[in-house]
Amino acid sequence: MCIDETCCLFTASSCHQEFNSDGSKYGTLTSPHYPLAYPSNTHCHYEFFGRGKERIRLVFQDFFLYKPPDGSLECNNVDSLQAFINVDGRLENVATFCGVDLPKPIMSNGAKLMLEFRGTQSARHARGFKISYSFVENFGISTGRQLKEFPCAFVYNSSEARNGTFASPNSPGPYPRDTECSYFFHGGQTEKVHLHFTHFDIEGVSPCEAVSASDYVEFSNYMTEDNRYGRYCGQQKDFHVESERNFFKVTFRSNDRLDGTGFKAIYQFLEASDEYQAPMSDFTPCLFPLRLCLLLLAIIAGSLHRLYH
Repeated sequence: MCIDETCCLFTASSCHQEFNSDGSKYGTLTSPHYPLAYPSNTHCHYEFFGRGKERIRLVFQDFFLYKPPDGSLECNNVDSLQAFINVDGRLENVATFCGVDLPKPIMSNGAKLMLEFRGTQSARHARGFKISYSFVENFGISTGRQLKEFPCAFVYNSSEARNGTFASPNSPGPYPRDTECSYFFHGGQTEKVHLHFTHFDIEGVSPCEAVSASDYVEFSNYMTEDNRYGRYCGQQKDFHVESERNFFKVTFRSNDRLDGTGFKAIYQFLEASDEYQAPMSDFTPCLFPLRLCLLLLAIIAGSLHRLYH
């Protein structure tokens, strides 16, 4: 028996699929009849059940739902796919997709996720969707070395890589709600850590406190809090942060409310005596020490000059 309207919404579905991490940690989900057009009056829902610290991550491979050619950007009263997470025991809609734009990846805030697909129209070209799903414990963070003793923590050592990239959970999609991740940077004895943020969209209002229900990123030269930097949130252009010593910690925290697209950043370990120079292009750090990078650039510039003069 349904105890609320949301429950009735799902039990009334004409098709239903369940995906459990006990069966497989990854797989593919498609709309009915894909890649052919889905039938009219289609109503399906899909439930994902992970274990422990697992999160469900969905990466869209194809997406084409019928939408009337009226130019509207809204997804109300049209064919759509909605994502729901559990917040304090209730289902909450965190994303609604329609039209033909390929959605960014989405990630659950815990071990459960639900999708609801409503396809009221039918058109020959409306082939529906194809989604790769996975039950992950790395929060979709592909760089650094994960520390399993923490809920979400990654370490970056200069002895392993002098520079590289790191990003918020689920990047390039919106970060999951109710999540905290730490990034630990360990340099050599005489090195400092330099961070260059190329994208920053963290939902919140300065000074990014709990009273304004703000998500935030904060920095510290210690394992504990460091009042030197303050908290960062909102939308910001490229900016640079550097450590005072050879250790630096970055903490990302989201609450259970709104979300943003997160951040992307480049890290560099430099000798304290080296002069910092901002990366020349988005997310493409030089893979060599700074002095060698400058030498290589000079050689390339000289070769081009001789070629064209």
